[in-house]
Amino acid sequence: MRALDFARVTGPLLAVALAAGCASVPPPGGPAPQARPPLETSPPPVPGSLEGAVAGLGGDARPPLYDLRFIQTLPSSGAFNFRDRDLSFYFRPTSAVLVMQVENLQDRPVWIDWDRSVFRDAVGRSGKVAHSTTLWKDRFSVQAQTQIYGLKNYSDYMFPMDYLLDPAGSGVQLHRPLIPVDASAPQYSGREFGADLVFMIEQQPRNYSFRFKVASVIPHTR
Repeated sequence: MRALDFARVTGPLLAVALAAGCASVPPPGGPAPQARPPLETSPPPVPGSLEGAVAGLGGDARPPLYDLRFIQTLPSSGAFNFRDRDLSFYFRPTSAVLVMQVENLQDRPVWIDWDRSVFRDAVGRSGKVAHSTTLWKDRFSVQAQTQIYGLKNYSDYMFPMDYLLDPAGSGVQLHRPLIPVDASAPQYSGREFGADLVFMIEQQPRNYSFRFKVASVIPHTR
């Protein structure tokens, strides 16, 4: 999982389209239609690496000194997944980002409320969540909610908003890795990180909390 410094993302970014959906015209004297939050469309899962451009990894940079192994601690799962009647989650934690795939199990849309979601990093800090479409210029902006259509899948990756780095006007997403794989990596052994994600389901917010632990830090061998 390597990426060039200030390079373009290694996998295609998820397509973004702001749309408010279609609304019928109310009858005369009836209530005006309620404004919907800004939305992003939900494309099908994108195979391959999803991590943005990660500072200090790949290209001519030094190879990683350590390999990491992760486990999911909340909810506990050996397969990095969770499922209820509405949503099915699959995660792939990496040193760079937390990759997520969500399947909407019901035939009605749900929304990810990024602005109400929280990322908790491996050193105990919590803050806003950045994902595949979040850029340096978006740090203090309201993030559009992401719509997941009924019975559809959505793939994305996440990391702390505070990890974004200034790309020097290049317009690409550049960020620090979740867990460094340099000489500092051993101090992250046993530490936990994760996200408290807020989904809007049938117009009600629902919190989904996930935690992951760095189970082992192993010297890298070729």
